[in-house]
Amino acid sequence: MIRHLREKLSCRACDTVVAAPAPDHAIARGRAGAGLLAHIVVSKYDDHLPLYRQAEIFARGGVSLETSTLSGWIGATAAALQPLVDALAVDVLAGDTLHVDDTPVPVLAPGTGKTKTGRLWTYVRDERPFAGSRPPAALFFYSPDRKGEHPRAHLKEFRGVIHADGGACPRAGRRPDPGAGFNELFAGGRIVEAGCWAHVRRKFFDVQAATGSPIAKEALDRIGQLYAVEKTINGSLPDRRRQQRQRQSKPVAEALAAWAEQTVRQLSRKSELAQAFRYMRARRIALVRCFDDGRLALDNNPAERALRCVAIGRKNYLFAGSDAGGRRAAAIYSLIESAKLNGLNPQHYLADVLARIADHPARRIAELLPWNWQPLDPTRVAA
Repeated sequence: MIRHLREKLSCRACDTVVAAPAPDHAIARGRAGAGLLAHIVVSKYDDHLPLYRQAEIFARGGVSLETSTLSGWIGATAAALQPLVDALAVDVLAGDTLHVDDTPVPVLAPGTGKTKTGRLWTYVRDERPFAGSRPPAALFFYSPDRKGEHPRAHLKEFRGVIHADGGACPRAGRRPDPGAGFNELFAGGRIVEAGCWAHVRRKFFDVQAATGSPIAKEALDRIGQLYAVEKTINGSLPDRRRQQRQRQSKPVAEALAAWAEQTVRQLSRKSELAQAFRYMRARRIALVRCFDDGRLALDNNPAERALRCVAIGRKNYLFAGSDAGGRRAAAIYSLIESAKLNGLNPQHYLADVLARIADHPARRIAELLPWNWQPLDPTRVAA
């Protein structure tokens, strides 16, 4: 798809031929147009089609494109979009509540023929449950390992509450690794942890599904009462959410804690059920924090949903080609997932942005963020 077609205009008064100035390429010295580039990156990172499969699809249509060419275009596309990703990061990390999580990604280790384990970190802002003013967004970062220095660097200016799952606290039967994941973030009090009831529920669910335990079933029923309250306050302002939780949810959680203390004494310490109770008890302070703050969620599901695209893609393209490929993936995931959270078609969005970003004033880059974006040709996007 070649965008740079010059329209030659012939002047009748003379033999002079005038060429209209060509528009800038979507990527420097590239033959691919913005629409094709958007199609390729969305196919890979949202539809989970590896580049070799895309090359086969193009070949069936009579277009010969090497995977190395497609890979180069993705790298150039990520570079062109980086100013927008940087603006997205500043905006997301300026808030005071976030959902955070991380997941492993296999990465090809140069010269070994094997893969190493890199990491993708996500930071999700979703204020819709408490009618907040900031639009939803998902931000991704890549790192070659899971050292705690990475989230510390990501959140060096952040002050507030982050929702985290079991990785941020000792797991049942395990000693925490103080240098891994999000563990070190909560030491100074600048960042506070809100726990995830969904992870607690999942542990009891696994036991109940495997053994039919009536105790696990009762734990699930009690936790289910907390979620029933959430259905009635979803989308309400923080004050109303806090009041309803104080009146309804907090007594349920307190009764659950008291029942757990009595019940766990009757169980074998090595049983999966006892481990589920210990997991919940170890995280009690973080789990009940949401009852005193209406901005907080009951669980960390927004971050888990954001990482679902990585989990599906990992099964299809198996590994990233390099650390640079991991960083490119993080940048493109950030824009695709943020576009989807704001109800946009990511391919339409990226095609329009790629066609404009080279000429767009840097000081006005925020105009191209998903929640501010206005397409140049709305009729074409709608089609």
